[in-house]
Amino acid sequence: MSSNSDPYIFTTDTLPSDLRFLPPLANGLLGWKVFGSIMHMGGVYNGEAGHCHRADVPCPLAVKLETEDPAKHSYTLDTHTGIFSHTLSSATVTASQSLYSHRFYPNILVMEVLMERHVASEEPVLINLVSSFTPKSKDIQFESCPDYKGGRHIQGQTTTAEYPGGSRPTVHLIWTPVPSALTLPPEQTKARWGFVLVVADSSEAARSNYDEGLNLMASGNLRPSHEKAWKELWLQSQVEVTGSETLCKAVIGCMFYLLSAFPSIHDTSSRFGGVSPGGLSNGGDGQDYWGHVFWDQDVWMYPGIALFYPKLARSVLEYRVGTIDGAKDNAQKQGYKGLKFPWESAVSGREVCPEDIYGQQEIHINGDVTLAFQHYLYLTEDLSMFTEGRGSEVIFGVADYWVSRATWNPDDQKYHLLGVMPPDEYYYNVNNSVYTNTVAKLSLQFAVELADLLQHPAPKEWQEVAERISIPFDQELQYHPEYDGYSKGQPVKQADTVMLGYPLGLPMSPEVRKNDLEAYEPVTDPNGPAMTWVSYTQGIVVSTHLQT
Repeated sequence: MSSNSDPYIFTTDTLPSDLRFLPPLANGLLGWKVFGSIMHMGGVYNGEAGHCHRADVPCPLAVKLETEDPAKHSYTLDTHTGIFSHTLSSATVTASQSLYSHRFYPNILVMEVLMERHVASEEPVLINLVSSFTPKSKDIQFESCPDYKGGRHIQGQTTTAEYPGGSRPTVHLIWTPVPSALTLPPEQTKARWGFVLVVADSSEAARSNYDEGLNLMASGNLRPSHEKAWKELWLQSQVEVTGSETLCKAVIGCMFYLLSAFPSIHDTSSRFGGVSPGGLSNGGDGQDYWGHVFWDQDVWMYPGIALFYPKLARSVLEYRVGTIDGAKDNAQKQGYKGLKFPWESAVSGREVCPEDIYGQQEIHINGDVTLAFQHYLYLTEDLSMFTEGRGSEVIFGVADYWVSRATWNPDDQKYHLLGVMPPDEYYYNVNNSVYTNTVAKLSLQFAVELADLLQHPAPKEWQEVAERISIPFDQELQYHPEYDGYSKGQPVKQADTVMLGYPLGLPMSPEVRKNDLEAYEPVTDPNGPAMTWVSYTQGIVVSTHLQT
């Protein structure tokens, strides 16, 4: 890496032709792809059950700078500060547009424009602001409200609740009107303009936040307060790679986008709506998993956050606690006790996966959820999350589900989990998925452990099922088949059995772990999910270390 290259700054002179790859700006509540006419608000979905998706919210800051004169363009994302900039430079003027989702005040999005004249002239300089904004949405019925302190104001409610009788969120937008052009008068060498957009769930909250935005702008503290909040975040997590600038920037970029999906470390509102694989900026109807929360949050995204930001990690657990009622409803609909967390989750915790089979059979999600709670306790020793925070209800409810879902087999004297889909979604309606059964075993053991810590009586069935649940193992070949009846060499979609080593940490000999890796690596779809290679890489490194 060159000494003058800052790996936190990404710069280009052209934007991607595929608009899906425009830089997203988010702050845990609001998410937006720069220049896009649509944004999203955490926890605001439209559509019932499998039709549920993030509601499209129109973005008044969908503005591009243009000039009549030939100009050079450059685009920069500064991940130190979470600010995206577009700089336009012509023979007469340089205009810079800065965009950011405020890191401390999550209801606020900001656009700033700075114009600087290159040469003295008696002529004004004009920059066009080309907007693609319209105050409409296919998901929200908006209506105009009276202007507020010079700001435009619209409000609306989503058209369809997540489930019958459920609530339909209300969204308010107040924003500084954006003119079609900005003019630098002849007597001025430079000028600056600021535009504030506020998105909130009530008129009172929208007005209060708009007042805050105007006051911060007037005092000159709008941008500094945002930059300070990002600086605080980065002080707690520095992950940099030496040797390869490309790899270093990739790691930093990934951490930036992950942090962007979480609220401020100072946020106490409990409004966090979980982390979807596509982030807050994506997830509209039919795209990016509809903005739903999967096991990705609890197994793949959570550990990197928990290591540096225990408070933000707790917000993930609080999100799951907030969906307990829905998880209870899911279990009852399947005919079982306890809690069944949805394969795809929105706000209520009821299943919103468009295809029913995943919600019915990919039940390892329950163990994935409790694994995050287990890691949190081991990392922080914070029992309050499990008492006042109601985390124990999650752990004990999942344990009750496993007990009611397991079937006793007198032939092998084991408990079986029948008719499931493993993480490897090429297969379904199989018995004793080795990953599913292992994660069930771990969550049952943790329930017993937590009950002891809290001096809560634990049903004997928790320990009994944990000890006697079937974990498929081939004694002859000394490896773990993916499920009952799996034949070695069958293709697999993604990491599945190899996750027994990481992240589950199932005790096994170095030989068995090596055999698992060697059995599945050649038959894993190279185009499968990216986290597959995390498990393989970690497994190979650990296996090699143990052997040497």
